[in-house]
Amino acid sequence: MRTHLDAKDMARTLRAALAGKADLTHSQSLEIVARQFGFDNWNILAAKISGAGETGPAISVSRVSPILRIFDETKAREFYVDFLGFALDWEHRFADGLPLYAQVSRAGMTLHLSGHHGDASPGSNVFVTMKGVLAYQRELIGKNYANLRPGVEEAPWGAMMEVIDPFSNRIRFCEQQE
Repeated sequence: MRTHLDAKDMARTLRAALAGKADLTHSQSLEIVARQFGFDNWNILAAKISGAGETGPAISVSRVSPILRIFDETKAREFYVDFLGFALDWEHRFADGLPLYAQVSRAGMTLHLSGHHGDASPGSNVFVTMKGVLAYQRELIGKNYANLRPGVEEAPWGAMMEVIDPFSNRIRFCEQQE
C-alpha cells in the first residue's frame, strides 16, 4: 500500500494514466494527490513528507547520555558503580593527571561522568523513565549505603525514587502510571 511518502510518484502515475484523456499539469496532479490524503494542498503534504524524511530516514534518537559533573573519582565510582550498580563502560583522560571522563551504564541507561570544568554543572537533574522502580529501591536499600537511603513516593505521573550523588546531581527514576 502506498503512503503519503509516495505522493510524487502517485502524482506522476495519475498524470500518465490520464494522458490524452485529461490534460493535467504536474502541479495539478500533486494537488489532487494531496487532497486524496486529506490535506488542503500540496504544500501541507510536502511539509509532512519533508518532516518524515522524504530522502532519508525519519529523525530518531538511539541513546541520550547526560553528562554529570564529578569532583572526586573515588566517590563517583562508589556511588555509581558500587551503590547504583552501573557498569563502568570506559574511561578517558587526555593525559596523566588530567580529569576523568567516563561512561557508566545499566539496563539501557548511559551516563557520562566528567571531571572537566565546563562539561556540566553540579546540581543537574536527570529524569529516567523505567520499569521496576520499587525493585530497584529495595536493591539500593539492601546495600546499606551510608550516605543515602532512597524512598519511593507516589507522584501524579507515577512512582518516583530520587537519588542525589556526592556532587549534588539528582537522578529521578520514575515508573509512570499506565
